[in-house]
Amino acid sequence: MKSISELSDMAGRVTLITGAAGYIGRAVSEAVAELGSNLILLDIDAGGLQKLSSQLSDKYGVNVEFLELDLADEHAIAEVPEFISDTMGRLDVLINNAAYVGTSDVSGWVTQFEEQSVGTWKQAMDVNLTSAFALSQSCVKLLRSSGNGAIINIGSIYGVYGPDLSLYEGTSMGNPAAYSVSKGGLLQLTRWLATVLGPDVRVNTLSPGGVYRSQPEKFCERYILRTPLARMANEEDFKGAVAFLASDMSSYVTGQNIMVDGGWGVW
Repeated sequence: MKSISELSDMAGRVTLITGAAGYIGRAVSEAVAELGSNLILLDIDAGGLQKLSSQLSDKYGVNVEFLELDLADEHAIAEVPEFISDTMGRLDVLINNAAYVGTSDVSGWVTQFEEQSVGTWKQAMDVNLTSAFALSQSCVKLLRSSGNGAIINIGSIYGVYGPDLSLYEGTSMGNPAAYSVSKGGLLQLTRWLATVLGPDVRVNTLSPGGVYRSQPEKFCERYILRTPLARMANEEDFKGAVAFLASDMSSYVTGQNIMVDGGWGVW
């Protein structure tokens, strides 16, 4: 019988992470690097990738490669397997973390439903959902052949629940339809892939709750009142779930959605 340390050991494996230079991406990258996994980091932020790669390599002694990539470009996604083969020669885990979240100043995004634009809808779908499908498809041969294949999709509580718009009253924040729908689609993609790619590749979703990023005080107070653990999340809160889903600790887990939301969904 294997020990927990043996089940969590990812030495020699390779994990590909999209949106790696972002807040959650950095935490996810650090979690699997600490378990010994080599990394391939993807993002549109080349400077952020270079800095993170050096930090992780120095701290954990793992091999780290990075690639500047726009996930809305399907032709660029199609070239990722060749990059993996040339740099690492294998792929064990794919973490679809990149997300289009927009900002309040993006036209047609945070506004009344009647004013939300098809253009921003398409952008969100391309990055949040279509890229996960396309990248999983392009990497599936490598994942199947690894013997440890796993896909982790990073969802959201709003892929499961409808928004409580009262949380945003009096702020510039909002909850666009495209974000929620794209994350909901990611959950169904997880279930579909789990049945189609098994037993060679496990596929699961991790759905974070709201992460504190200096949002307006009114919003934070309202959010915390609705959360049993009485706080918003920070990036550290997701490391354990990622380590579980990426390693052999979850070798009999597929098609699942792990909510890391402080209990937000229990009421």
